[in-house]
Amino acid sequence: MRVIENLRFDEERALYASEDVKIVNCRFEGPADGESALKECRNVVVENCYCDLRYPMWHCDNLVVENTVQTENCRAALWYDNNIKLKNCTLGGIKAVRECTCVTIENCTIDSPEFGWRSSGIVIENSSIISQYAFFESRNITADGLKLEGKYTFQYIENSTFKNCRFQTKDAFWHAKNVTVYDSFLGGEYLAWYSENLTLVRCHIKGTQPLCYCKNLKLIDCTTEDCDLTFEYSDVEATIKGGIVSVKNPESGKICADEIGELIVTDDSRRPVGAEVYERGRKIYPAGESKRSA
Repeated sequence: MRVIENLRFDEERALYASEDVKIVNCRFEGPADGESALKECRNVVVENCYCDLRYPMWHCDNLVVENTVQTENCRAALWYDNNIKLKNCTLGGIKAVRECTCVTIENCTIDSPEFGWRSSGIVIENSSIISQYAFFESRNITADGLKLEGKYTFQYIENSTFKNCRFQTKDAFWHAKNVTVYDSFLGGEYLAWYSENLTLVRCHIKGTQPLCYCKNLKLIDCTTEDCDLTFEYSDVEATIKGGIVSVKNPESGKICADEIGELIVTDDSRRPVGAEVYERGRKIYPAGESKRSA
């Protein structure tokens, strides 16, 4: 590889269409305020660099970025890229990854509104992300050790797996399909409404009105906290260790918990309430001592 080292670039398309090049200890900044420094590049390694200009890495193939800082001015940094790896990086610009395929993110710290939209083949390890609207309409995400904070996260994603993660985010997993989450914390309001084929295994779920209008929802040995009005109009198979504040109008399936604070079956329900509900192994709905509330 040709090596470019210890230089500063600020002009428009400074390294346009570069191939088989290693860029080390360079800075993309300056008064010319140029955009698209590494557009249309192939087989590029970026190490220990500083990026402070817009749209630096578009339409790149086989790109590795390590120990590099992208500031908040480095907006829309990686778009339309294929086979990219980000390792030990800090990303601070809005819309940092979009319409990309085969993306690996390892030991990164990211603060980027609208991060990771419409991308596929994403692998994340031991990283933290702050994003108000992350991973919209992305597919085939695999994450282990991800900490994510924001709102409206993972909406319309498909075919994804998460392990050992911590999510503090509102309206997460809305309309998600074919998603499995293991051994993770899911905090926030209105979790996973309208999802399909969502499975939560040994997860801790915290927040009001989670898991409503779901199809083929599965909870396996999960725990809950402050979860009220849960499972409304959902098709659900759930085993819950400990208690749950309230369950409302579950449409179908089977719900088992050690304690259910309140089972709410309303007279004005717009759908049949056909789920079986068990407390401490005893059926409380539809037969038995259901606690009916108007």
